[in-house]
Amino acid sequence: MTALTLLHTSPAHVPVFEALRDAHHPGAVLRHLVAPELLDRARDRGPESVAAELLALLADADGPVLVTCSTIGAVAESLAPALGVPVVRVDRPMAAEAVRRGARIVVLATVESTFGPTRALIAEEAGTRAVSVRTRLVAGAWELFEAGDTPGYLAAVARAADAVTDADAVVLAQASMAGAAPLVRTTVPVLSSPRPGLDAGLRLTGRPAG
Repeated sequence: MTALTLLHTSPAHVPVFEALRDAHHPGAVLRHLVAPELLDRARDRGPESVAAELLALLADADGPVLVTCSTIGAVAESLAPALGVPVVRVDRPMAAEAVRRGARIVVLATVESTFGPTRALIAEEAGTRAVSVRTRLVAGAWELFEAGDTPGYLAAVARAADAVTDADAVVLAQASMAGAAPLVRTTVPVLSSPRPGLDAGLRLTGRPAG
């Protein structure tokens, strides 16, 4: 059975994707790599600065790779030819769904370095369709995440999503934000990346979508 390699920049993502696998893809084989230093470097020096390290880290992947960090996802995807295996960023299916929802998209993030790659991804998925992308940083939330205050982190994200009223979709740009989706009360669709991203990654291994 072909394994799906998941590259994370936080160990907090491992149980999230394990739970999604157990609920929707029982029997699927996931291999987790965790490298927090990649996000730190990408935030300081730009996503391209981690390309060489990504190549080395993923060199022994013998099947598809799912990158769960939005900041470095585009760089990782660009390395697929050199790696010789498919590489997909976790937020690509979410971006495609946001574009299908309409032209007015609000992107929420807790790390500012996520905005550039996410805006570029949405534009790529939109193609020739005109879309308006507004970005909003959830101030102070990342500090809560780093301190291990997950409930406080998710509550802050949910409050930011509830403040959006004039959009066709709200995009939770980072996988770490997904747990806020059940907490929101806004009528605007709120999209998160882990489940559709995992579905897409496992399709590359030959498994049907869950």
